[in-house]
Amino acid sequence: MSVKTNVLPSEAQRHELVKSPLNGEGLYLLFNAGLTWLMTNQQHVNSLNVFPVPDGDTGTNMVLTMQAAVNEAEHAQTKNVGDMGRAFAQGALMGARGNSGVILSQIWRGFSRALDSSETMDPPLFLKALQEARNTAYKGVVRPVEGTILTVIKDVTAAAEETVTKDTNLSDMLVLIVEAADESVQRTPELLPILKQTGVVDSGGKGLFYIFEGMLRLIQKLPLDVSNAVIKPLDQVKLVHAMDSVEEGQDYEVVIDFEPNGSFSLESYYDDLGKIGTSIQVGEGDGIYRMHIHTALDRRYEPISYTESVGTVKKIMMENLQEQVNGKKSEGEKFKLNPINPGEIAVVAVSPGKGLSSIFASLGVAAIVEGGQTMNPSVKDLVSAFENLPTDKVIILPNNKNIFLAAQNAVKVTTKKIVIIPTRNTPQGFAAMLRLMPEGTLQENEEAMNESIQEVHTGEITTAIRSVEIDGVQVKKGEVIVLFDGKLVVSARSIEDAATQLMEKVQMDDFERITIFYGADMTQARVNQLVDGIRKQYPDHEVEVHEGGQPHYQLIIAFE
Repeated sequence: MSVKTNVLPSEAQRHELVKSPLNGEGLYLLFNAGLTWLMTNQQHVNSLNVFPVPDGDTGTNMVLTMQAAVNEAEHAQTKNVGDMGRAFAQGALMGARGNSGVILSQIWRGFSRALDSSETMDPPLFLKALQEARNTAYKGVVRPVEGTILTVIKDVTAAAEETVTKDTNLSDMLVLIVEAADESVQRTPELLPILKQTGVVDSGGKGLFYIFEGMLRLIQKLPLDVSNAVIKPLDQVKLVHAMDSVEEGQDYEVVIDFEPNGSFSLESYYDDLGKIGTSIQVGEGDGIYRMHIHTALDRRYEPISYTESVGTVKKIMMENLQEQVNGKKSEGEKFKLNPINPGEIAVVAVSPGKGLSSIFASLGVAAIVEGGQTMNPSVKDLVSAFENLPTDKVIILPNNKNIFLAAQNAVKVTTKKIVIIPTRNTPQGFAAMLRLMPEGTLQENEEAMNESIQEVHTGEITTAIRSVEIDGVQVKKGEVIVLFDGKLVVSARSIEDAATQLMEKVQMDDFERITIFYGADMTQARVNQLVDGIRKQYPDHEVEVHEGGQPHYQLIIAFE
């Protein structure tokens, strides 16, 4: 992902423009600096996920939201601070992903509203913008939770209210904001018990801290691209095999296993790789390091040559991302979506895997938005899915709790009649589709679908990325864990053992059917062996098996 900075290429001009009062170009530079520093620390924010699952994506969602906002602001090309803020807020709204991204977009919506009629921004107006940001963010959430990004914007604003005067300069104000944000983030575990229990701070709040800190670093002439050199578990760094599109300069994906030499410096390695490509990740296990990077076509061999200079290369994996995307598009054409006539009810479903998407298509959805726990779709993605359908009656199945807010914001930017069914996973989405009444009213369908999702319970099996204890369940990094209806219930040594323990914890007498959706990392042979064991153990239950194709989660098991 590239950050565009072509509004003012001169460093001297940039530092001159971020002096108070700020015009539109200066405000753009602050926003862009916030994005750049957030990107630098993206993996750190992702690592703060409460549950030790391999798809913590708060940092990614916030980066993509900020990227959309910065791109829209760049196109504005205006010196008017109000116009620049408005463009930035619109980009953030349409690009918002996940709960953290949506709340961030609400922060910028309020922030920009305060600037609406202004040519420039001084610290007192900055304070007013923070106040509007806080108010709008809180109003945008039905049940505000303290110990989150909401608390951080509230504490930042309160600190500014106590200190900022007409004589305050922009640099001093940002120092104050960053200090207040840091202190607020450190307090989040005291306000949200699950954070304290798992030993992390709030990820969304930490992301907002990095955005403000990036603004300050720009003014203080500090670098914005110094990597934190985050090390991940070795098995979490691999070829993605799940690209929707390829950005400029990301033609090839390269993964290298190597044994570093004695003088190896992780910080230097990160920094040098940053000059070659993007999407850099490094994992470590048993003395072997694994590096992942995206590069342009003509630079795809540079990471190999460079890595050979710092260690002994053991294995190289390389993939043409453009071909991967083209192949995925071809796969997507294998299932047929339900045609919609004017006036009919259309259903839009979010799906994390090609197998799951095929099932949704067979059940009659009109549009599928790729994404889910691993990659939350944006507001724009959701709107694009239904806006051109020839009907004004639409039902959205988010199939993930972290997509609810994006769906709610999609409703705000359309004149169509939209109903959101609060499906938290794909089995609930399937249950809802089985209750679809094409000839019924939106209200009748909403009532029937809401009733249906109460009848299905879901287990999700994945691999823990760190050691933690939650709700009395002790988890060690690398173990297989089970979430049942979103709650951590099992930690086991194998997928088979995890599935067995899940069945033991579920009141099986309450259910008649077990439906298993296996993920992209599971072989059909292994699944068949596991299912044979379940059928022997529970001969009175109907057991179905489907290829889900979802990443990260080896099994999704529905109980009905």
